[in-house]
Amino acid sequence: MHLFDLPTTVPWLSLTWLSTLVPCLIIAVLPSSQRNAIRWTGTAFSFLSLGFSLLLFFAYDHEQGGFQFAEFLPWIPQLNINYILGADGISLPMMVLNGFIISSGALISFNIENRAKEYWILLLLLTTGVYGVFVSLDLFLFFVFYELAVLPMYLLIGVFGSTRRTYGAMKLTLFLMAGSALAIVGMLAVYFGNGLQTFNMLELANHVLYSRPFQIAFFFPLFMGFAVLAGMFPFHTWSPTGHVAAPTAVSMLHAGVLMKLGAYGCLRAAMWIMPDGARWWLPIIAILTIMNVVYGATIAMAQKDFKFVIGYSSVSHMGLVVMALASANQIGLTGAVLQMFAHGIMTGLFFAVVGRMIYERTHTRQFPELGGLFKVLPFAAVMFILGGLSSMGMPGLAGFWAEFTIFIGVWQSYPLIAVIAAISIPITAAYILRAVIQVFFDEVKNPEFFKLPKMTWQEYTGATMLAAILILVGIYPAILTEMIDIGVAPVVQQLHGVTNIAGF
Repeated sequence: MHLFDLPTTVPWLSLTWLSTLVPCLIIAVLPSSQRNAIRWTGTAFSFLSLGFSLLLFFAYDHEQGGFQFAEFLPWIPQLNINYILGADGISLPMMVLNGFIISSGALISFNIENRAKEYWILLLLLTTGVYGVFVSLDLFLFFVFYELAVLPMYLLIGVFGSTRRTYGAMKLTLFLMAGSALAIVGMLAVYFGNGLQTFNMLELANHVLYSRPFQIAFFFPLFMGFAVLAGMFPFHTWSPTGHVAAPTAVSMLHAGVLMKLGAYGCLRAAMWIMPDGARWWLPIIAILTIMNVVYGATIAMAQKDFKFVIGYSSVSHMGLVVMALASANQIGLTGAVLQMFAHGIMTGLFFAVVGRMIYERTHTRQFPELGGLFKVLPFAAVMFILGGLSSMGMPGLAGFWAEFTIFIGVWQSYPLIAVIAAISIPITAAYILRAVIQVFFDEVKNPEFFKLPKMTWQEYTGATMLAAILILVGIYPAILTEMIDIGVAPVVQQLHGVTNIAGF
């Protein structure tokens, strides 16, 4: 779907990540008392970043394929580190996902009163890092943006969070820093082991630079370093705790895009650069993901806290993403990226409903204390049910195509694992339907619920945006799958021993 051409002299990818960094500088000089100016600045630039993402998405030339909108500048010549940007069929859907999540999250954040200035700066810095990761083609630059995305989470949860926020922030930080340490080991091995001493990911992927034993030894730390952020078992326990402790918009970004950075790093950095190591390790990783998928769904079923249900649900659904990556075939990898997008939109909608619309009004997330909310918050009920149906894999919504594609891909490589993972489907339906019945259609437990504040236009707009995307992709999945298919093809070729991958 190539609708138009963009001027090649404009640094479009830099403008995209700068569109969320510039407002940080503007907000920094605004007086803390000017909360409305801070909110509107952050929101306006969030939508600007979404506009850039959509512009690039529809300008991408499918026939040309490869990385487009390229940018190159020398950065640290002594170490052969450069500022290299490019976007392909994997990057662009992820950029659009980030744009929708930060835009809807910005609208949901209009109620932030305490230290709003610092909150918005940290939120936008996180988003800047996410955009940067998705467009970086120098592994060092990739890691710089990766850390920029991860580090603000500690303060956002520790300062602005709720339930056990200090514990949640510290646990998240320790796990993710441990993952970063593993990733650094893999990156240094890649740099010093290639003979060229380069971090250029195109050069690393286009040349056979590493022996098979080298790849087997260093693929695992590089892959698992990023997989920690993807919630990979057994390093997943930070994720539900972080979800519960985080403020609403941060939960949306946490589940919607931050966990996707981990899976993206596994695909882009580890699998693409070290295909021999991937072929050796991926069957083992596929077995580990069964725990993610089935265990995550089972634990979600046992929860009574609404946010914990979504948190463990995310562990299960991200397990499907990594399982699909482990399939190492075209259909599986396409399904993995599609699931990253669909799950990001779906969980963004979940947390907008549970965190903002329900918890901040009722001051409880416990199922036994909730009930009958369809009568007082019908819009919230409809939005949650829509997200729930997508989570269950209902045809006509984005989640269906993602899971359907994943199971086809996994079946081709590991039929038994696909059968075992399918156990999660009825369990997912069970905990979603239980939540819907107990929270929205049971008897009203508290008469005070009839006096709850009405929904704001920001809540209506933010949730409607996300719901519309779930429906659009559910009805017309080719809007994403055609582009993703082009993007994952070079990685699949690497994994099957075909070199000369297309560059810029």
